[in-house]
Amino acid sequence: MSNSEKYSEIIVESYIPDKLSGLHGKIHIKPIAGQEPFTEDMHVSCSKVLSQRYPVGTKFKIKAKLTSKEGGKPYLFSHRTWAYEVLI
Repeated sequence: MSNSEKYSEIIVESYIPDKLSGLHGKIHIKPIAGQEPFTEDMHVSCSKVLSQRYPVGTKFKIKAKLTSKEGGKPYLFSHRTWAYEVLI
């Protein structure tokens, strides 16, 4: 099993990107700094609840795995129905 198939608990936060071109919605989720190999420039696919029900800047602990679509840019995936923990 490669690292891309393993799920990890990571801390993410909601934010508003400087550029929204090619993105869906205004508020997005990204990993916080210091969690290599997960970097702050990675997108996170997860429940929309995190970006819709909490203020921008809220931090969450989620279970996610590193993945990509057909060799595209790596991103983190956390199923929309999985539990998450609100940290701040």
